[in-house]
Amino acid sequence: MRGTATRNAILWGVVGILLIVVVWELYKTFAPDDGIVLFAVEGERRSGIRVSPRASDRAMPHLFDIVQALFQPVSGQGTPILINLVALGVLRTLGYAAVGWIIALIVALVLALVMQRWRLAEWGVLPWVVVSQTVPLIAFAPILATIGFQLNEQGIAWPQWLTVSVIASYLAFFPMTVGALRGLTSVDRTQLELMHSYAAGYWATLIKLRLPAAVPHLLPALRLGATTAIIGAIVAEVSIGVGGGIGGLLIGTAGQGTSDPAKPWGPVLGAVALGFIAVGIVALISLLLSRFRRQEATA
Repeated sequence: MRGTATRNAILWGVVGILLIVVVWELYKTFAPDDGIVLFAVEGERRSGIRVSPRASDRAMPHLFDIVQALFQPVSGQGTPILINLVALGVLRTLGYAAVGWIIALIVALVLALVMQRWRLAEWGVLPWVVVSQTVPLIAFAPILATIGFQLNEQGIAWPQWLTVSVIASYLAFFPMTVGALRGLTSVDRTQLELMHSYAAGYWATLIKLRLPAAVPHLLPALRLGATTAIIGAIVAEVSIGVGGGIGGLLIGTAGQGTSDPAKPWGPVLGAVALGFIAVGIVALISLLLSRFRRQEATA
């Protein structure tokens, strides 16, 4: 039954990708180069309201041209082809995001356990967890990079990649904390009373009852945390100027958009591939926890 559901999910995923390809090419073929503009004064399209993206070759290349650009040298003869750099960038950014995801998971579980154990801690901590997500990531990244630089000046090793991972964890820990807390508190009162009747202590109840009950709520949060960790890692790479990853490639190829509009889309495809890889890894983890997925939460 579960295998059929997995195959159906993969099938619909492939159908969705093919649909995006078809819609892209149809829009590129038939839409105006300047996009659809409403309420424009005749002869002055800029005066109107653009309700769809531009379809010119510079703004929206054909997908064939984007794929072809992946197999061309980055900046002339003797330089690596773009797809090699994109693949290396995907692996590097994936490593940054994976470390950040693990950090976020540890922080989320600790916070959720503390808030579940003491209601006063939930009242005091949960609002700050929510407020933390209102801080713009683009402003937070340079501050953390400066702190890392100061630590290095004081002889405390703080590699630049760790700054990227911490920023990725900052973006990922919120959904994971909320999911873990919701799962830990989702246990039925009758089940708790049964554990109490067996004279089970806090740790026995936590390990045998609360943690298994939290898995169906935590798995969707882990998927969301994985994708947000990817976003956080890419934004951090761009913000603090870390090269070699997808974020660095996005900046590096953006300047070539004028001469070769298809080339900047290569790192974009790499970022999309990162998202698929991250969700796939979490799906493998969910298979390992399949015995606890009988009623996996979807909201």
